[in-house]
Parts: sequence; structure tokens; C-alpha cells
Amino acid sequence: MSTVTATLTTPGTVSPARRRRGLLTLATAVAPATWGTTYVVTTEWLPPDRPLLAATVRALPAGLLLVAVGRRLPHGAWWWKAAVLGVLNIGAFFALLFVAAYRLPGGVAAVLGAAQPLLVTVLAVPLLGERLRSRTLLLGLLGVAGVALIVVTGPVALDPVGLLAGLAGTACMGSGVVLTKRWGRPVPVLAFTGWQLAAGGLVLLPLALALEGLPATPTAGQAGGLLYLATVNTALAYVLWVRGIGLLPTGRVTFLGLLSPVVAATAGWVLLGESLTPLQLAGTALALGTVLLAQRPPRP
Repeated sequence: MSTVTATLTTPGTVSPARRRRGLLTLATAVAPATWGTTYVVTTEWLPPDRPLLAATVRALPAGLLLVAVGRRLPHGAWWWKAAVLGVLNIGAFFALLFVAAYRLPGGVAAVLGAAQPLLVTVLAVPLLGERLRSRTLLLGLLGVAGVALIVVTGPVALDPVGLLAGLAGTACMGSGVVLTKRWGRPVPVLAFTGWQLAAGGLVLLPLALALEGLPATPTAGQAGGLLYLATVNTALAYVLWVRGIGLLPTGRVTFLGLLSPVVAATAGWVLLGESLTPLQLAGTALALGTVLLAQRPPRP
């Protein structure tokens, strides 16, 4: 006689698998939340008019550190794959991000970045074989609307160069997320993240030297801002982000990026004394609601 054992879940309790997924989602969300402080740090503590320098200092030291700790170098096809991911996720994205941050109001740059879930949703159809769901598209539009309510508080001047840089940066990051999911991760997360940061930093270094020249000695505040960007804002954040891309569904990960403008608005309120209007509070609620809804699996 055989005995069948069934594991019952008491109503109101959370299964271990769901609890682990929730903790992984929270850890991944730390990355975009940390990136939300980039705008405040850029405008208040970085050297002025040095976007390529800021991007290089942010990426290269962090990448070399993670490669040294991970003690793994690319092999075979991963030399060029790591280079492609490094350019999309780090090199081109960082440069374009800082150009947009310097030339556009932070709110406009954030709205352009909020369109990333829509781009990833479309790219995931041919590259990952995922279905194009109307629910995901609707959530993407609601996320853009929420971010717009948060950050666009009045008439803004749309600098053409900044606008193109913001759109191109969003396209690079979205493409990098999809390709990271498609190609997988051949080594532990520290080494894999280090490959991308180092490759992106090496691409940025000659551009920074050629276009901006050698930097002047930074002040104590500027050095602290650069150190923060290289460690917490980049090394730690990208390790958590790359780990989340590999373990979570693509749509859930990319919608976590909407936390960045929410944190940016909160940082401006706390650190710069900016006020939050009722429309901004409504946009915050809409963006956070979109993030939470995106974490729920779609019905069959």
C-alpha cells in the first residue's frame, strides 16, 4: 500500500517559494531605488559639465574591483558578449544618462527612463519568445503617467541633445536587460557584473580623456559624491540588479525601475527642501501601484 503525503498551506500563510521570491524582489528593488539618488548627487556634488568623467569614475573602479573579487575572466564567446552588455548596460547608458541629467531637467530625464518597461516588453517578444500582453502595455503606460505626474511640475525646456540622449539611454538599458536574460549568466554574479562594468568603463575612459581632458583635483564634496556613485550606486546596485534579472521574470524586473523617479522626488524633498504637490503625491501612488501590480503573475 502506498502513502500519498500532501503539503497543505494554511490560509493566510506564505509559501517558502513565494517568500524567497518576495525577498529577491525587494533586494533587486534596492538597485533602482539607489539610482534614484543619482540626480541629486550629480547636480549637487559632482564636478560641473563632466558627464563622461562622472560615468567613467562610476563604472571602471567598481568593475575592476568586482573582477578582482570574482577572480573569473570571460572565455570564448563571452569576451564579445560581455563587451556588448558592458556597452549597452554601462558604457553608452552611463554616458547618455549623465548627458541627459546635465542638459535636461531631472523630471524630463526620468520620464524618458520610465518608458523602459514598454521597450523591454516589445523586445522580449522576438528575443525571448514572450507574449505581448495588453496588461503589461497598460501598466507601462500607467507607469509613464505616474512618473510624469511626479517630476513634470510646470513648463520645461526640451534641449534636443538631452532629449535624444535620454531616449538613447533608455533604449540601451532596455536592450541590455533583454540580452542579459537571453544569454544567461555563465559565472557567479560578482564576476559577471564586474565584466560589464569594466568593459563599459574602458569604453568611456578614452572618450572622457579626449573630450573632457584630465580633471582638476576634486573637492572633498566632489570626491565623496564620486565615491558614493562608484560603490553603493554602482557596484552594490548592479550586483543586485544583475542577480534579479537572472532569477526574476523580465517584466517584473524592468517595472522595478519606476522606483528610481519616486526616490529621486523623495530625495529632492528630504535633501533639497523641495515641496511635493498633490499631483506629485498622486503620481507617486500611481507609480508604486504600477510596480506592485507588475509583480503579480498574469492570469493564464
